[in-house]
Formats: sequence, C-alpha cells, structure tokens
Amino acid sequence: MDHPRRQILKGGTLAILGGGFLSRFDRVAAAQSSSDSLTDLLKSQAGGPSEQLFLGPQPNEEGPPEPADYDRLPLEWNRLTVARFKDKLAEQDIEAFLVRDRLNIIYLTGYWHTPTERPQATYMNQDDADPWFFYPGLDRDIVKSWWFGGGRMYFDYLHAEGGFPHEGKVQQGKTVDLYKFMLEGVKEHGIQGTRIGIDGELYPSELAKAKEVLPGIEWVDISDILMDMRQVKTPEELALWRRAYVYFDRAHAFARDYILTHGTDVTDYEVQVATELWANDQLYSDLDLAGGLPHHGVASGVGIGCRAGAVTGYPHPNQPYYNRIGHNMALQVSGGARIGGYGHENYRPYIIADKAGNFDPHMRKLWEVSKHTCDMQMELSVEGVTCSTVAYQIHKYQVDQGVQQYIYHRPAHGAGSEGHQPPYIALGDFKMLQRNMCFSEEPGLYDPENGCGFNWSDTIVVGLKSGYRMSRVPYSQEWCWIKL
Repeated sequence: MDHPRRQILKGGTLAILGGGFLSRFDRVAAAQSSSDSLTDLLKSQAGGPSEQLFLGPQPNEEGPPEPADYDRLPLEWNRLTVARFKDKLAEQDIEAFLVRDRLNIIYLTGYWHTPTERPQATYMNQDDADPWFFYPGLDRDIVKSWWFGGGRMYFDYLHAEGGFPHEGKVQQGKTVDLYKFMLEGVKEHGIQGTRIGIDGELYPSELAKAKEVLPGIEWVDISDILMDMRQVKTPEELALWRRAYVYFDRAHAFARDYILTHGTDVTDYEVQVATELWANDQLYSDLDLAGGLPHHGVASGVGIGCRAGAVTGYPHPNQPYYNRIGHNMALQVSGGARIGGYGHENYRPYIIADKAGNFDPHMRKLWEVSKHTCDMQMELSVEGVTCSTVAYQIHKYQVDQGVQQYIYHRPAHGAGSEGHQPPYIALGDFKMLQRNMCFSEEPGLYDPENGCGFNWSDTIVVGLKSGYRMSRVPYSQEWCWIKL
C-alpha cells in the first residue's frame, strides 16, 4: 500500500471504525429511549438527557398537528387532489392535462419514481378515472403497481425504433423522438376537449411537434395553478410532515448528547455519521417497509450534517465538514428529514465555551440577534401579510443591531417536496402569505473572518394570528450554549 493511501485510511472513515467509534456510538445510543411506540415517545420524555429538554405545546392557539399514523399519503388523497385540480382547470374550460415535472406527477398521482434523463409524464382527461402514463421500461413494474390507467412505454433513453429487448426484440433502429412518441400515445388514448393544460411553457420546437401530432389543440400553461396548490398544505400533508420531525428532533437530541459525551475527542464528521446511523435505524424500524416491496417507505429518511469551526462562517461552504470539535468554537447540527416525501430542515447553531467556561461575546451577539429574528419570523408569519413585509422587518432589525456586514441572504424560502419552493421571504417577493404555507427559518448571520456563523432552520407554518414551528428542539441558551 502506498503512502498516500495509508494516510487516507488513517484519517478517514475507516479510522473512525477502528478508533473506538462503535463503543462511543453504543455509549450514547444506550441512553436513548428504547420505546417501540411512537405514541409513547410523544407522551413521555424517556430518551437521553437532551430529549428531556424538548419543548412542550406552543402557547398560541395554533400549533403542530398530531403526527400522522401513516407512512405516506394514501391513494384516496391523490384522487381527491386530482379532483380539486380538475375543478380548477374546468374554470378555464380545460378538460385535460399533461404534467411532465416529476414533483407534479408525484403530487397528483402518488407515483414516486427516481429522476434521471429519462422523460416521464402523466395525462388525464376530465372524465378519466385513472391516470395515463408515459414511462421508461425500467419503471414498468413500479408505475403499473400503483394508480395506473394505461400508458405508453419506451425501452430506455435513447430509444431505438422497435427495440424492446425485454420482449425479445433486439434491433438497432432509428432513434425515436420521445416527445412525439408521447404525444402519439396521448392521441391514441383519446383527448377530451380542445385545450390541454401543461405544467410549463413549450419550446418552439415542442410546440411545432405538438401541432403536427395534435392539430387543433391549444396548450395552456397551468404550472401556476399546481404550484399554488402545492404551496398550501392540507391537514394530511402537515400531519405527515410533523411525523418526520418526531425522528428529526430525536436525531438532534442524539447529536447533542454525542457532543456532550465525547467532546473534543471527536470530529464533526463523526457526529454526523453516528447520528445519521442511529436516526435512520429508529425511523426505518418504525416504518412499514413490507420486506422491501415497492410503494412502502417511499421518500423517507433522515440526513444529518454537522460542521464545526471556521466552516460555520460560510452559508454554503465548498469545503468538507471534517474538523475536530474544540473549545471557543461555533458548531451547527443541521440536515433534513422526510417521511413519504414530507418534512424539511431543522438546524441548531451552538456556541462552545472556551476552556475556562466563557462564551465569546462576539459569537453571543450574532447568536442572540439571529435567534431573535427567528422568533420574529414565526410571529410575523400570518395570513394576509406579504413575504416582503416579513423580510423587511427582519432585515431592518438586523441592521438596527449593527450586524449588517454579517447578512448574506434572505430570511427564508418556501418549503415543499423539492426543498426550496416559492414563495420566498425576500424583499422582492410580494406574494401574500396563506394559512398552511410552509417556510424554512434562516435569518442567519456569518462571519468568515472570525470563523463563526449561526444559521437556524425549522418549518414555520403560516397561521391566522401567528405562525408555528414543527420542531420541539429548543432555541434556548441551555440547549445551544455548551461547555465541554
């Protein structure tokens, strides 16, 4: 083995495994709750030391819903959502729709699939009871075993004319124009009316092909209708979102206990690996995975990040998170969690005291200002207020506190299945907030010169008198200011 390779193994993941990682992991895991019941976990605080600090019910009238007892939205939810969508299209005399964006397909039909260069689409007429799909051969079993009303399959990208090896037809044919191939399938399926709603504008070349295959059809961009629907979450979506945060909150508690237990003996990377391993074991043990059958446990998982020291001073670092945890240092535990595609971010920024137990005044200032603006965002997240107004109030407070040089970005973005979703809590976004819209919570402050930064996140749900948060992880000094 050459010298560079030995150094990689000495300092990398294998060094963690060979350096007592399993015993360190077991020490923290053993202190966590052993309850097998989600209900028990919600009613008690029987986990490790940090779980004892979880927040109780919010004092305002609105608050997080009870966590869902399902792992994904049921098919009946998709049927009702499609019905609502068709009603909105009917108001514009549109009797059919074709959606090609993966997230729109999933939102409407519940057909979870992996995005690649292979195009997929869903078509329905006003009177169709079931969706028609355009799909590649590798997904043929997945699509047919969910909500399937027929479709047209191509073998793969690029598809050769007549080439279907799985049917024994192996030939090097002409490369098929998949867009025209899809439109021909729609024509064969049958079209209701003369207007088709489509989720996005057509390129001139696409429009020319559409007129060739489907003359007399008017194509109407209905992407805004779908986005407006997706922005305002239903009670079923919010309940599933809250369930994801049950595991996410516990992951934060595990990470905090790991840091407090092992202190300066470990790296931020080890905290990340240990927490992600433990949290996903908890999550997947509770989900109905049906022995690996499709449509079970879709789009579910907990992803954890941990960064310590100078890397916290950058909003989107391009350097890896691999630094030994130390005294007088900023640290952030972050990540995202989802169940059935629903869930979002949850970050908490820490200040680690120096060896004498003191907290750096500059770090304290940035932490306190950013924490206060998080509270401002929650309180300002009221139906009828514009996104711009919320952003203005937050940025104005930051400037009044004299921390303007540490402002790097808008306070928040809309949250959905894709992560970042319109609208945005930004000075230039005048979209009106609506009840049950979801947003991140990120009025962070960053100081790369002094190697520290503090960014929070959560899910803030818009309410009638105040917003509310999905997480039960505290925003307190008790939680975030730690001594090692």
